[in-house]
Amino acid sequence: MAAAAGAAALAAGAIVASSYISLLAVAVVTGVACVLAAIGWPYILRVPARKSQSAAIGLSALLAVVLSAVTPGPSFFAWFPACVALGVGAVFMIQLVRGTGQSLRLESTLGASSGVVAVCMGAGWVAADRLAVNAADSGMTLVTGISVLISIAVCLLPFPDRLVAPAAVVLAALAGPLGALLFTGVPALAAAAVGLACGAVIAGTRRLLVAREAPLDSIAAVAAGISPVLAIGAVVYLLDTLFLA
Repeated sequence: MAAAAGAAALAAGAIVASSYISLLAVAVVTGVACVLAAIGWPYILRVPARKSQSAAIGLSALLAVVLSAVTPGPSFFAWFPACVALGVGAVFMIQLVRGTGQSLRLESTLGASSGVVAVCMGAGWVAADRLAVNAADSGMTLVTGISVLISIAVCLLPFPDRLVAPAAVVLAALAGPLGALLFTGVPALAAAAVGLACGAVIAGTRRLLVAREAPLDSIAAVAAGISPVLAIGAVVYLLDTLFLA
């Protein structure tokens, strides 16, 4: 749990910091995070054909990141469904090449397909950085990062999930408007909505990790920490366009 939390915090911090440098920096940092998550995803699932499935997840995510960085506006995230479709199609092809009778074919197909969706959602960070609300000072990205870090900190508390999960969601939702008030000019409602979403994603991930019977090795722990941060990217982009467009 601690390794996954550390990876999540590092990924969120790196994305927020890069947003104050340039769009290229955000794309590079997000791309690196996608590769790390793609490498570790099959280790989380403990399925065979790990290298080929990691390649399918990672390449589709990198394509989504690149297209989000170069696609003309206003629909910066328009190619996301196509990238997911290509990744899922590659996963199915891998299973066909493996042939019938191979072990864990269904688990590999479903698990890797979900990995494609989760990791490709990281391209939302790049798309969000191109929005007008982040173009000047990356205010919404900073608010998102604060909410993510607060929810991670709460999820590290050694208490039952029935206590930690609501606390993580509520405190992340409160941290959003507070961070917006102190550091940015982001409207409180938008910041609260983003914080609520961040808290829900991180708390849900904690629940999955706590319920897992088998321990995570280091590669899987890194992917388990980075993946929810990447998934938040698409949520942030959609909420930003909804509240601030």
